[in-house]
Amino acid sequence: MIARDLTAAHALSQAVRWAHRRADWEVMLALGMGFVAEEDGVLAGTALCWKYGAEHAALGMIIVAPDLQGRGIGRALMDLVLEELGPRSIQLTATPAGQPLYEKLGFVSRGSVVHHQGTLRPVPPAPLAAGERIRPAVPGDLPALASLAAGALGLPRDEVLAHLLEVGAGVLLEKEGQPLGFSMIRPFGLGHMIGPVVAPDAARAQALIGHWTTSHAGGIVRVDVSGDSELGPWVESLGLALAGPSVRMLRGAPPVPDGRLRQYAILNQAMG
Repeated sequence: MIARDLTAAHALSQAVRWAHRRADWEVMLALGMGFVAEEDGVLAGTALCWKYGAEHAALGMIIVAPDLQGRGIGRALMDLVLEELGPRSIQLTATPAGQPLYEKLGFVSRGSVVHHQGTLRPVPPAPLAAGERIRPAVPGDLPALASLAAGALGLPRDEVLAHLLEVGAGVLLEKEGQPLGFSMIRPFGLGHMIGPVVAPDAARAQALIGHWTTSHAGGIVRVDVSGDSELGPWVESLGLALAGPSVRMLRGAPPVPDGRLRQYAILNQAMG
């Protein structure tokens, strides 16, 4: 995939009723790489991937034109991406319909992620413990953000976080100057997307998500939370209705987080 494929790739995602903007495609391609399938010079399918260091990766945006599905195009694109990623452990988010194909390729289920979206309601600021505060993240905070993300995920996300600060905004949760967690928001799809959200516990994750209601109440907002986080009912109380679960899958050895932090909301379903 190259830059001149983006307009056709965006049209393809619209054809399968995905809400990605062309700008969302631009960001994902800038942070990774991918392949396209063509038939008679017309884009027929896409597949993207993102390398997180030498040991880990993610793949997504596996799309085939609706009138060309069932002809092995998706499998051929997957084979190219898997060859590109080599021996890395690879994560992806699958629909129930796509899960059997990925299982044939060696992926196993590792839980779920739940998509919530709607018109964001304002909520009172969450109470924080003594000495804690939430403040805007600035470029100088990138080492702290990267360290928190690596602790929660067990893999590096430095480049991704730097790019997110350029296209969106972030906040850092601190206690007496020590970073405890963070959340980010950016334009995405039909409005804005909150994520990633990294925190030591669910209460602080709620504080980091709820922070954005002061600036984005009344707008269309999406957040995809881990299925085992128990945040679903609370997220729905913000006006973000349940849009559906997807399956998180992994091929290879799982990353090893440090156990002190969790990613409560993902960056997006393609990149994890």
